[in-house]
Amino acid sequence: MELPNSGIFDPVPYQPGYVTKDGAWAAVPWGNKFVIIHNGEQIHTSITYKSARDYIEKKLKSSKKKSSSTLEQFL
Repeated sequence: MELPNSGIFDPVPYQPGYVTKDGAWAAVPWGNKFVIIHNGEQIHTSITYKSARDYIEKKLKSSKKKSSSTLEQFL
C-alpha cells in the first residue's frame, strides 16, 4: 500500500548520485552534501546535487578546451 503524500515525511527528497559515462567523475551523496570524486580522489564538496553536477560539467568542458589541438601535438 502506498502512502498518499509520502513526500511530506522527508523535507529533502532523496537525490541519487551522478557518474559520467567514462566513470572518471562522480557526485556521491554524503549526508546533506555531495562529494565530487575524480579518478578515485575526493576533490570537492558541493551543497546541492545541481551544484555538484555543474561543477563536474564545468571541469569536463575546461579539460576539453585544454586538450584541443596545439602545435606541440604535430611536432
